[in-house]
Amino acid sequence: MPTIELTMPDDVFLALRKSPREVARDVQVAAVVEWYAEGLVSQGKAAELAGLSRPEFFDELAKRKVPVIQMTLEELRAELAGE
Repeated sequence: MPTIELTMPDDVFLALRKSPREVARDVQVAAVVEWYAEGLVSQGKAAELAGLSRPEFFDELAKRKVPVIQMTLEELRAELAGE
């Protein structure tokens, strides 16, 4: 699996009161949530990429105020109508 390296000043970890590993995990989850919000990945793929179960991913979306369902009202109506 490819690795991405991100350099941050030491004071970031102090300010957040988190270890570099915890910050890396936060960055990973934040990226996946953003990709999901942009419609680039599905719920299932996003949960997998974030290393979370689907319910855990939904909790993460709620925490970040990102809608679980990424459909417009028109798409939802069409879905409900069986189109």
